[in-house]
Amino acid sequence: MQPLCTMVVFSVFFGYLARMPSDGVPYPVFSLCALLPWQLFALSLAEASNSVVANQRLITKVYFPRLLMPLTSIGVALVDFAIAFVVLLVLIGSYGVVPRWSFLTIPLWTLLAVMTALSVGLWLSALNVKYRDIRYTLPFVAQIWLFATPVAYPTSIVPAQWRPLYALNPMVGVVDGFRWALLGSVEPPLVTAAVSTATVCVLLIAGLCYFRRMERTFADII
Repeated sequence: MQPLCTMVVFSVFFGYLARMPSDGVPYPVFSLCALLPWQLFALSLAEASNSVVANQRLITKVYFPRLLMPLTSIGVALVDFAIAFVVLLVLIGSYGVVPRWSFLTIPLWTLLAVMTALSVGLWLSALNVKYRDIRYTLPFVAQIWLFATPVAYPTSIVPAQWRPLYALNPMVGVVDGFRWALLGSVEPPLVTAAVSTATVCVLLIAGLCYFRRMERTFADII
């Protein structure tokens, strides 16, 4: 229900009142195609960030690879995503939009969204153990991040010379990829996808190193 309700709000305020461009496709479909990967990312990030603190009793009693906690927490978001994806396909079909061969790349963009959430979640889950106020700032950060991502608007409104810099936000490549895969209304987002993927790789490697260094002290601090 969350992406559907948000899609209705965006369609009224951005699609109908603000007349936001939607790359030639109906605005409800345009926005929902972006809201699904965004919901997957936001929920995965929230679950991963709080995974270590939420399992503090388990950490203090038995040893196991702490990395499993942020990894397994993402499974909840994947279940929600799978259900909402069926609703999206019904909506796309009701507007007469026929998916093209690019539809086969959906698993790749889904993986990129999950890796983005994991790369940031590793940092936040480790920091949340030491600085418990992190979890209170996460909703605010997620809200700002939402409007810094082309969910309610297309990337095409960003000047071409600024798009590589804009794509340093990893969710730009994810959202552009989902829209291209499902709608095929624009050219393949090669530049934004490449920059976003590179950013995720750097964040993930650094996040893994930081998490592994901090996990030795989890039991003591918690």
